[in-house]
Amino acid sequence: MVEASVDIVSRVRTDDLSRATPCSEWTLADLLAHMTVQHHGFAAAARGLGDDPAVWRSRPAGPAEYAKAAEDVLAAFTDPMPEFDLPEFGARFPAAQAIGFHLVDYVVHGWDVARSLGVGYRLDPDVAEVALPIALAVPGGEARLVPGAAFGPALAAKGDADPLDRVLTLLGRSPQWRCAGEMGALVTDS
Repeated sequence: MVEASVDIVSRVRTDDLSRATPCSEWTLADLLAHMTVQHHGFAAAARGLGDDPAVWRSRPAGPAEYAKAAEDVLAAFTDPMPEFDLPEFGARFPAAQAIGFHLVDYVVHGWDVARSLGVGYRLDPDVAEVALPIALAVPGGEARLVPGAAFGPALAAKGDADPLDRVLTLLGRSPQWRCAGEMGALVTDS
């Protein structure tokens, strides 16, 4: 999934960075910075260094920085520590669970980038099936309403929704979201 996100991010041009994204109030530049720092943070956590606040500091990033960060996290995941310190969650998690968190984040953020750019997003159905129970386990409630919440409140999925659409709606995204250009010019078909 991370490799697929590298392909999508490689399509980003400087003129695209001000585009709206399905991540409320984030431009594409903000989203790329977040995605890049998450790769760095999870790579550090996989190496036993996740409790270092410096690895979680966001900074501007473009496609080249993103690709390097993705390569780093994939390398770190080949032989991870048994537990990951994830300060933004305020806890330590077993490696498999932490890697699952990262997977669902990139299923969704890959879709976010594709939607922002107005390009197609293909996800292997097996990956969506793996991501679905992780998305189902994400806590809901008031925590999703605070500024900076990781995910918005869950939305209702259509009765015939495929697993990807279910993941998206569980994490507060409308599968019909479309970007019409720069920040503030978004269109939804729902």
